[in-house]
Amino acid sequence: MDLSGRLQALLKSEGASLVGFADLGEIPSDNRDNFPLGVSIGVALSPKIISDINEGPTYAYIEECLRLDSVLDGLGQLTAEFLTTNGYKAKRQATTNTAGSEYPPNLTTKLPHKNVATRAGLGWIGKNAILVTKEFGSAVRLGSILTDADLSVGTPINVSRCGECTACVKICPAQAILGNNWKVGVLRDSLLNAVICRKTARKRLIKRIGSEVVGRTFCGMCIAACPWTKSYLEKSVEALF
Repeated sequence: MDLSGRLQALLKSEGASLVGFADLGEIPSDNRDNFPLGVSIGVALSPKIISDINEGPTYAYIEECLRLDSVLDGLGQLTAEFLTTNGYKAKRQATTNTAGSEYPPNLTTKLPHKNVATRAGLGWIGKNAILVTKEFGSAVRLGSILTDADLSVGTPINVSRCGECTACVKICPAQAILGNNWKVGVLRDSLLNAVICRKTARKRLIKRIGSEVVGRTFCGMCIAACPWTKSYLEKSVEALF
């Protein structure tokens, strides 16, 4: 088994749901710290927990997101150790959980995990500005690692596959999703008003559970409404019988 296969098998054995390798050459070098490749890792959210999101986030959803961020931290560390042991450089990108108590003023980072995922061919950016995958819809948490390793990269996905669907647009309590389809080069602000999304999510979280999680945004309604997510939930139920 080659390096790519060994790493993918290792990560999946430790809990990764999706693993892909990305050529980052088209991304400005400063945004990727001059690394040519990226490893994208996804861990699926519990279908039962996602199914229970109706009017907004639950305690279980928040706990699940935080748990999976911790899992991704471990998988990122494992990836970096594997690559350096094999003679390559590797740099973990912080998960949302460890990026600090607050995002920068524009509520974004220089190389979002979802951008590495699209370059690896794991999915596309939905109208809600979140990665959508065929396997799990938007119900997946992401991490990424930058590297110079000799990995077999995937075929990038450059355009949205959401088509005319507006499920996430209709369900958004903040009306923050603008309804536009993504393609490479489209800025997040053309898809989503992130500031309104965050402010509304925080207010609703306080109303629902009596407090907020400092530095974090939890809602999940657009994730649960996505038809690709619903397909994942239906398959999970079918697998029980």
